[in-house]
Amino acid sequence: MMQQLQEIYQNDLGVAFFWCKNETVILEKVQLVFKESGFYLSESDLLKFAHELDATCSKIGCSDCKFQNSCQRYLLRTPFEGMELAVSANEALLIKDLVEGALFQLQLSTYLNNLCKN
Repeated sequence: MMQQLQEIYQNDLGVAFFWCKNETVILEKVQLVFKESGFYLSESDLLKFAHELDATCSKIGCSDCKFQNSCQRYLLRTPFEGMELAVSANEALLIKDLVEGALFQLQLSTYLNNLCKN
């Protein structure tokens, strides 16, 4: 049986979504899918991943390179102890966009829900 999902954010590399079960959206964790990988993360895990992405992306220095962010690999730490991904600069930037986009949507939704309660 195929489970339904509620998309949060997507870009050219992947998608972030909530799983649905029995027509109820499961809000405790976000599923990220990119580069043939899937990560099921809490909001705090997403924040940790965003921090690791900032650290990795700050090391990227390809402005004068003719290969334009595609040749060198960087080790991207994940929220899971001992698990790192080898990614190109372009992939790191797209993963960063995916995580930040998902976090933005989560925080916007929380803000609007709290605003509507008042």
